Amino acid sequence: MMQRAGFRRRAHGVLAPRVSRPSSRRSSPRAARGFTMIEVLVALTIIAVALAASLRAVGSLANGEADLHRRLLAGWSADNTLAQLRLTHAWPEIGAQSFDCSQGNLQLICTERVSGTPNPVFRKVEVTVTMPGRSGELAQMVTVVPNETNRPL
Repeated sequence: MMQRAGFRRRAHGVLAPRVSRPSSRRSSPRAARGFTMIEVLVALTIIAVALAASLRAVGSLANGEADLHRRLLAGWSADNTLAQLRLTHAWPEIGAQSFDCSQGNLQLICTERVSGTPNPVFRKVEVTVTMPGRSGELAQMVTVVPNETNRPL
């Protein structure tokens, strides 16, 4: 008698499917050992490089945020200076002057430059804000002020 593939003969000539039993040994002895030391070191190196890159990115974001905060406060100082000039309705003298315009715990120096315009009724006022000990301007604002001292009510 012929047997079919995948079946085994039982008593009384009945064919039954072959059942594969799990072997007590694994097919590959390497699969039972886990990761090698080299694989672990490579994974740790990749993780360390990724963490170093993320720390550098976070550090530059913190520096950028601090610079943005200084520029915001400097802009407020320049705006306050120009608003005070408009509210006093004063006719500013041509020339330049520097004065303290600190905001909070940030020491700032405002420089107000007044110059003439082609129309003698107006003067150009430029306010620049700097920080002592640092080069460059943090903020700059310009406005034109009319001569309101001789204006009839």
